[in-house]
Amino acid sequence: MDAGKKRTVVLGLVFLFFLTLSYVENTSFFVYIRDSFVNPPLAVVLVFVHNVLVISLIILAMSFYVGIVLSFMPKRKIEYVIVENPEIFALVFTVMIILISVLRASTLVRGQVDVNTLVLVILLSLPNGLVEGFGIFQAIKKTLRRALQTRDLAIIYAIFFVAAVVEVGFVQALLWISGK
Repeated sequence: MDAGKKRTVVLGLVFLFFLTLSYVENTSFFVYIRDSFVNPPLAVVLVFVHNVLVISLIILAMSFYVGIVLSFMPKRKIEYVIVENPEIFALVFTVMIILISVLRASTLVRGQVDVNTLVLVILLSLPNGLVEGFGIFQAIKKTLRRALQTRDLAIIYAIFFVAAVVEVGFVQALLWISGK
């Protein structure tokens, strides 16, 4: 087995391991995050760490995908469609993730998705969604292009720090407005 195939297999195993760990982190994150908003700096740290873990998992998954395509797939055009069109895939994937986040937030608010709550969640999460969406798009695009460097990763993580500050700020504003 050549070095590219070995690297891809190792990436796949690492991805599976961290995917399992992310389930545990995600479950505990949504149990404790509500209580952490009492302390805004702690909430920023928790949201930021959660977002960094999520985007790192996405980068790892995209790296694994690129490795699969380049090392194991036949050299036909259909197998390379995503790798050769990273912007289109990054945009579609980003929109999908943001929609899932909005639906999840709507479910957390009311226990189910209803139109009124959905509209409110979309309006309130729009600034944060735009910041996070930009970070997701950049991470996926750079990874699929095989152009992700340490500097790019630092910028992407900085984008998610800004998103964490914006998210906690909006929650604090909502809590202040509602008098809680």
